[in-house]
Amino acid sequence: MINFNGTVVAKEDNILTNNRAFLYGDGVFETVKIINNKILFLEDHYFRLMASMRVVRMEIPMNFTMEFLEDQILSLVNQNGIASSARARITVFRNSGGLYLPTSNEISYLIHAISLNNQNYIAYTDTYEVDLYKDFYVTKQLLSSIKSTNKLINVTASIFANENDLDNCLLLNDAKNVIEALQGNLFMVVGNKLITPPISEGCLNGVMRKQIIELAKKESTLEVVEEVISPFELQKADELFVTNVIMGVRPITKYRKKEFSTIVSQILVKKLNDFIA
Repeated sequence: MINFNGTVVAKEDNILTNNRAFLYGDGVFETVKIINNKILFLEDHYFRLMASMRVVRMEIPMNFTMEFLEDQILSLVNQNGIASSARARITVFRNSGGLYLPTSNEISYLIHAISLNNQNYIAYTDTYEVDLYKDFYVTKQLLSSIKSTNKLINVTASIFANENDLDNCLLLNDAKNVIEALQGNLFMVVGNKLITPPISEGCLNGVMRKQIIELAKKESTLEVVEEVISPFELQKADELFVTNVIMGVRPITKYRKKEFSTIVSQILVKKLNDFIA
């Protein structure tokens, strides 16, 4: 028997009792965008998921191919009638058993999906204000670069942003450098230079980050570099923007007293929409 919210019930009545993702954060995930029954950037998502599973020593089933995952995701969104525009999350977790030391490295997975209002990425023009989150820091290590189910820094920082009327927060690593936003990678424009922190700084190895770097390199007026960004350098930027697969490119318009333009981000949104068309 277990006590769940004050009610004693049979242990078998609550699936969380032995779920290792719930108990230990022993899980990894991918969030994908589907447009017209097609998963955007499927190969990048698949190989990042496989790499994450290998990092945390999960056993990858023989049938866990890219085609298998594609079929599982698209089958779900079609059954839900949302295949024209949707987001789906696949969470992979180690099977129940053991305490910190698992009794098996075999896995299970869960996929859920919701509809999205827009197919194309939006060229945002509204106010979007951010600040630094300094209560906790992201460590400069490989685990920080994968999408694990341990996201307590992102959760507490989201609460901080909400309490302070901010639209987002920028996270720092343990060297006190700026690495990313709460739900996406950070890019900074200074003159004709487009800068994003290297993965070695502890930022997420973002799928949209990769697409934006590749698209920006085709823009003759931009020099694309991966460099460390200090908090002081944010005040000298001409533009700041955040990227992820669901929202695309999200311009930051204000950081403390500094306001930013959105010229480069608007160009990249257009290129992104042309690329996926």
